[in-house]
Amino acid sequence: MTRMMRVWAKEEPFGTELADVSIGGGVLSATGVAIGTGPAPYRLDYRLTTADGYVTARLVVRVQGQGWRRVLELERAAAGKSAGAWSCRTEAEGAPDLPAPGGPGGDLAALAGALDCDLGLSPLTNSMPVLRHGLHEGGGPVDVLVAWVSVPDLTVHAARQRYTFVRRERGARIVRFESLDDTFTAEIGFDRHGVVLDYPGIARHVP
Repeated sequence: MTRMMRVWAKEEPFGTELADVSIGGGVLSATGVAIGTGPAPYRLDYRLTTADGYVTARLVVRVQGQGWRRVLELERAAAGKSAGAWSCRTEAEGAPDLPAPGGPGGDLAALAGALDCDLGLSPLTNSMPVLRHGLHEGGGPVDVLVAWVSVPDLTVHAARQRYTFVRRERGARIVRFESLDDTFTAEIGFDRHGVVLDYPGIARHVP
């Protein structure tokens, strides 16, 4: 098991993120804290655990701002009749001008087939599909469906993404990210462990 600390400086909206990450034996776990500035100042804390193959098991996110707080507990069932099904529990206090947390109308059916969560503005959660397919070493394109968590409102949406290994560059492994739902693309730098170093337009690693 490899354990590491990562600090990223966020670009726009400005902020920072600190993550304590453990990777090994096909699983990843992490705890992290992020400070954001938009659309209003907030603090975000998260805890992520995966099952074998870097498949998301549980993501717990807590966000608080001045006079409001939100909680999202997002889980993917690994066994039994509900294997592969996603569920969530939410809490919300205060009345910021944000959508309600969780899936649209509480429905997560659109996530059927998704193996990964993707926490908005966090570079960490791009690691799971890359690690599963070894894309930091080569290969692709690989298309994935993810449970994308918008920040800071904590709404959950199905999102389609594509990852393709591009090249090695100055100690980083460059993987092209493409959103299949819009025109956003980025060439993300990963380290040898498959953890993001630099994500242009989102965040950069602070040594």
